[in-house]
Amino acid sequence: MKVMAPFNARGFKLVHSYRTHFPRDEYPISENGMWLNGRKDAFDWADVITKNGVCYGEVSGYRYGGVAERRVGQGNLPVGAATVGDYDDPTAVLVGVWGRNQHVTAKVFSRNPTDKYFHEIELRLRCTMRPHYCSGYEVFFRPLKTEKAYAEICRWNGDFNNGLFWTSLTRHEGPQYGVKDGDVVEATVEGNVIKGFINGVEVTSAKDDVLTSGAPGIGFNFGVGYTNADVGVTSFEVDTYDD
Repeated sequence: MKVMAPFNARGFKLVHSYRTHFPRDEYPISENGMWLNGRKDAFDWADVITKNGVCYGEVSGYRYGGVAERRVGQGNLPVGAATVGDYDDPTAVLVGVWGRNQHVTAKVFSRNPTDKYFHEIELRLRCTMRPHYCSGYEVFFRPLKTEKAYAEICRWNGDFNNGLFWTSLTRHEGPQYGVKDGDVVEATVEGNVIKGFINGVEVTSAKDDVLTSGAPGIGFNFGVGYTNADVGVTSFEVDTYDD
């Protein structure tokens, strides 16, 4: 058992930590009540599944009858066009009290990589989930190692009906921003700075002052058909601190 230091290298006080390798098969993930789920608890999103030591999203894209994701940044809409899609991403958020400075780490599971769908491994920071509401920062990576790979940081704004459900804070494209099976991805938020890492190397960062508290979590992109079990994570670790 790993013993956590009461302070990190910056002198921030440890508030709450959690570690799992998903030892149980659960639909949706619970781990003795540690997780809230997008469909079970918030209704408008999809749930997260654990099976055979892998955590992944359920089949999604049902909210508006299966409207596929299309975005200017993905090259499948003209510049200036409004983003379309269901965006009922499978999402799970930890319960409890968490420090505002958060560090999430996960190990990638990926088989049959394809650019047919926009698979994503999504690490969540400062999330609030309740019925019909889910806010938080999302640091995510596409499981490809081609020019169509990307890493992005978004802010979820809470309500599907608020006119702007999420806001992209930064996006980078290219093979160096994608991930493959066995890679380790990390997301951190400290103050107003959000960062993403692949195998210990920082690859993306953004600043945002909107969200100051909430819980860590995990998610996967919606609308990937029945290939949902091809992308997931095999471990999840989080440490949170207050300054």
